[in-house]
Amino acid sequence: MATEHRELWIAGAGGVGREALDTALAAGVPVAGFLDDRGHGGTVRGLPVRRPDDIPAGARYLVGIADPAVRQRLAALLDAGGAVPATLVHPRALIAPDTELGPGCLVMGGAYVSSSVRLGAHSQVHYNATVGHDSVFGERVTVYPGGNVSGAVLLADGATVGSNAVVLQGRRIGANAFVGAAAVVTRDVPAGEVVVGSPAGPLVRTPPR
Repeated sequence: MATEHRELWIAGAGGVGREALDTALAAGVPVAGFLDDRGHGGTVRGLPVRRPDDIPAGARYLVGIADPAVRQRLAALLDAGGAVPATLVHPRALIAPDTELGPGCLVMGGAYVSSSVRLGAHSQVHYNATVGHDSVFGERVTVYPGGNVSGAVLLADGATVGSNAVVLQGRRIGANAFVGAAAVVTRDVPAGEVVVGSPAGPLVRTPPR
């Protein structure tokens, strides 16, 4: 958890970035500003927006972007510049004992992360989402608002669980797979696959006419 109160830079000034700011304010963590190529030179909610490569060496950062691939790119850029990833937990989130959060994790208000869970670097558990006991996340895993990950689930690097989706006990979600909103995962999901529905199955894409 973020216990030091050195100022934090949030990479990404969009929706998740502003929610990360809300989390920081609730946790009493000062925020220096946002890092965003598109909005640099302006302000967002009264804070300056700079380019990511303008972050001071040794500064603390958190990537407030939902897309795991963009999160990976920005984290690598900021690490190379000498910045340090910080983990941020909302005071109204519950983190059970014997649970480890990797560097750069974001846990929003109302989230519950159960016991003996491991969250990899730069993972996100959004508001009102739950993660069951003994689950293991790779890096840059995302659980959207209201998502429910049951116990002993493995989510590989870059996997995403959509809003109000459910992943049943002991399932395996492959790298960069995406579980659609409100889907119910009853079987393992291969790497890179998008699944939807209940029970969840591969998304069928209609070819253009």
